[in-house]
Amino acid sequence: MKRAKKGLDSTFPKRGPGRPRDIDPVAAWGRAENQRGILRNVWERLSPNLLKAERQEHVVQAIQEAIPGESEFTPLAPLIFRVIKDEDFPTTPKGQISFLADSIAALGLVSFRRSRDICAEERARRKRAHKILRAELYIVCSCGYKGHSLNHACPDCGTVIPEWLIPGWSL
Repeated sequence: MKRAKKGLDSTFPKRGPGRPRDIDPVAAWGRAENQRGILRNVWERLSPNLLKAERQEHVVQAIQEAIPGESEFTPLAPLIFRVIKDEDFPTTPKGQISFLADSIAALGLVSFRRSRDICAEERARRKRAHKILRAELYIVCSCGYKGHSLNHACPDCGTVIPEWLIPGWSL
């Protein structure tokens, strides 16, 4: 009986040259977007005490006061403390929210700078993603035109395709 070289439950395919990936960019970007949304909602209550924090315990206390019963940011208090003490920490509230969310998105597995870079790269990749710009249908119009529609209307007479003919679509 032959012995298997690879187990059936192996999960990671061999990657090409270069450094191994420390963190999944999609997961980091998703976490950053989630944290950004939470921070936007509570920043007015959170920022005064958070920005005055001198120790990690003060960060935990500021988080608990602003968001009672919160469990997402509290374990990240050491990271948050180091980020807010960074010399590059922005001065505007919007910048502070983005900087903090992107910096802690990698959960400390990579440097804060690299975490921000990963989030920025993923955001740019999503912005470049292909989109359907226009969908056209083949129509037969009462004016005699047969062919593709133009902006969901007959190109000859301009009659708009009724919504009931396109199930699930809204014009």
